[in-house]
Amino acid sequence: MFELAVISDWLYFAIRWLHVITAIAWIGSSFYFIALDLGLNRNIEGPADGEEWQVHGGGFYHIQKYLVAPNAMPEHLTWFKWESYATWLSGFAMMVVVYYLGADMFLIDPQVADLAAWQAICISVGSLAAVWVIYDLLCKSKFGDDNTRLMIALYILLVVLAYAYTQVFSGRATMLHLGAITATIMSGNVFFIIMPNQRVVVADLKAGRKPDPKYGKIAKQRSTHNNYLTLPVIFLMLSNHYPLAFAVEYNWVIASLIFLMGVTIRHYFNSMHARSGNPHWTWIATTVIFVIIMWVSTLGRDPEVDAVAMTPTAERFASAEGFDEVHDIVMGRCSMCHADEPFYEGVLWAPKGVKLDNEARIATAARDIYLQAGITHAMPPGNRTLIEPDERAKIVEWYRKAAPSLW
Repeated sequence: MFELAVISDWLYFAIRWLHVITAIAWIGSSFYFIALDLGLNRNIEGPADGEEWQVHGGGFYHIQKYLVAPNAMPEHLTWFKWESYATWLSGFAMMVVVYYLGADMFLIDPQVADLAAWQAICISVGSLAAVWVIYDLLCKSKFGDDNTRLMIALYILLVVLAYAYTQVFSGRATMLHLGAITATIMSGNVFFIIMPNQRVVVADLKAGRKPDPKYGKIAKQRSTHNNYLTLPVIFLMLSNHYPLAFAVEYNWVIASLIFLMGVTIRHYFNSMHARSGNPHWTWIATTVIFVIIMWVSTLGRDPEVDAVAMTPTAERFASAEGFDEVHDIVMGRCSMCHADEPFYEGVLWAPKGVKLDNEARIATAARDIYLQAGITHAMPPGNRTLIEPDERAKIVEWYRKAAPSLW
């Protein structure tokens, strides 16, 4: 249990679990309040901007919304912020554990850009910060007064960024970083804009001052952006499990189209919640975009595989005792599926985009081979290629001779 590979894999699982839990909480509350705001009955008397009666779990709820703030500070006020913060923090932790600590495997593709791990990590962190600054400045400028114009500019920025990422990162990391950038914008909106503006309003109420409505207007703009960006983020975070999304030549085009699908889907639900009609055209548009995405995923082909210089970590595994035997085992039991051109019946592309058809790729994937086919029997699925127990033992022995350990 003291092996770093085992510890890191369980750590990754735990962080992913936390990330999913917090994301459900954040997205759920976000969707709920958007739907609530759009569905308010505003034909009421009194200071409230609107109200809604709802039933859930055997109880009835009477909810009122105030456009700026009520006349006096409520005794009990629930703040919705930790869902956003915990989602971003757990997501960044997962980025560190998987993509930064595993840069050689997941972040860097030597055939795209032969970067050192520290260079790729600096590009990653720098881009997260830079895009937030650019977006925030656009929102605060006069250009951002027109929300439609601002959303178009944001879309263009994300498309340019998608293409730029394909020039420095692996396909998997490209899609993940687009999701991380979008999530950073969303969480940044909560932390730097929405919550501070709400605190100003609360402070005014406590001091007996009339709150300025501009703070609510600004927060509403950022909340609307978050509403339309949520679905693309979910797709981009799931994409690393589907090679047809990330391991194709025009993955940046797929990512660009996904942002459009997010708009069409959310527009439908927003219209329904606002009781402003049933825009069936959005389903047609979404279907057309998705068909285009499927077509784009088949365009082009992976470049021919040349001998690529191994990273220092991969070199350590390639030079470890037993590598030649493990190489033969993997080539005989795994490479019929995990190759540029799989020849196992029914397999059209390498599962999960993992290719194990040469020494460099096998040495680079040492940790995953060890976990998937060594100490567990996850691979091959159903042991379809009949890997023997002694072959698994050889994989374990080879890995443990080369891998660092806490024990």
